[in-house]
Amino acid sequence: MTSPARRDRERERDLERGRKHAVRARTVRVKRLSRAEQVDLAVGAALYPETDYPKPRTRAECAEGPRPCPYVSCRHHLYLDVQPRTGAIKLNFPDLEVEEMGESCSLDVADRDGLSLESVGAIMNLTRERIRQIELDALARLLAEQRDDTSRVRLPLYAPDK
Repeated sequence: MTSPARRDRERERDLERGRKHAVRARTVRVKRLSRAEQVDLAVGAALYPETDYPKPRTRAECAEGPRPCPYVSCRHHLYLDVQPRTGAIKLNFPDLEVEEMGESCSLDVADRDGLSLESVGAIMNLTRERIRQIELDALARLLAEQRDDTSRVRLPLYAPDK
């Protein structure tokens, strides 16, 4: 683990070099953890067991909740992403704690219409170009889905009486 002072020095150095983002996202592969990291993980799991606490189930319940959002395990939280297939954890903001994040929920960001690619990139710790690529991919998927829906022949559920 790095100390907060060291993180601050690294952040300042990165900003002096003219980088848009101070620190890139970091992926932690569970299979490649060192023995010390595995012990830390086991100790953390023992200290903070996963309990069944009430989480918001709908956007309406979540919208007025505390910010930054404390539910890091939520799929809409911007702090981390988990690959379901491999179990790898991607820390989107490895230099920040959850409480230090300006935006923590992607649904809050989506509620604000008309953000520029630069703004979305800064919020998600991605480049403007990567955000553009994601946007094009999403639009292509939506168009393909729309084409599939319109090309299907829809039969009525019942035959009207004549």
